Amino acid sequence: MILSSLVYAFFGGLAPSLVWLYFLLKEDSRCPEPRRLIALAFIAGMAAVPLALPLEILAQARLGGTPILAWAIIEEMLKYLMAAIFILWRRAVDEPPDYVIYMMTVALGFAAAENMLFLFAPLSAGRLALGFFTSDQRFMGATLLHVIASSVVGFALALSRAAHPLRRIFAVIAGLILAIALHTAFNTIIMQNSGASTLDAFFLVWVAVVVVFAALETLKYFRYRDLPPNTC
Repeated sequence: MILSSLVYAFFGGLAPSLVWLYFLLKEDSRCPEPRRLIALAFIAGMAAVPLALPLEILAQARLGGTPILAWAIIEEMLKYLMAAIFILWRRAVDEPPDYVIYMMTVALGFAAAENMLFLFAPLSAGRLALGFFTSDQRFMGATLLHVIASSVVGFALALSRAAHPLRRIFAVIAGLILAIALHTAFNTIIMQNSGASTLDAFFLVWVAVVVVFAALETLKYFRYRDLPPNTC
């Protein structure tokens, strides 16, 4: 039972992130990033979850209750650090849209591993219906929240790419603060435990997704508008 629950949780948690990753890569079809580096970014995001868990447990023990802000800080900082350590310094990250794409990919990897943890408990208890409901809910909300929050940091990096190093540091700090604020706001609304608040949170997330993808398209348009077709 435990083995089968682990398998279902693994694939059930992975599926939503892979679906969104497919759409993200379709958006980048003109000048696709190396698939090896995309895979590394995704795995780096997944690896951030076991690092986040003990820190979140420690934060809850020290602060008591449900330290939503502390959890948001831990998760957003770790996603950025994993991207900075494994991805952002590489030669392939050479255009402004690349920063957004890789930050979003790291976020999808983080969401995939987090989804697995959320799915394992109901599945291991034999509550399949709850497991499917949890998967759908995270596909619609939590997974996209991670993408939105990390994309803000990606845009901060993209827009400050040519700036003085000190200004770039301030841009990244501002991006992280905004990402943490968005993350905290979503979780605060969700934890009100009412149907209306959940719908409000999902509505805000989907509006933000539209804005993020529109901003990414705008960024790519201004980068590639003067290039000949089929070139990067």
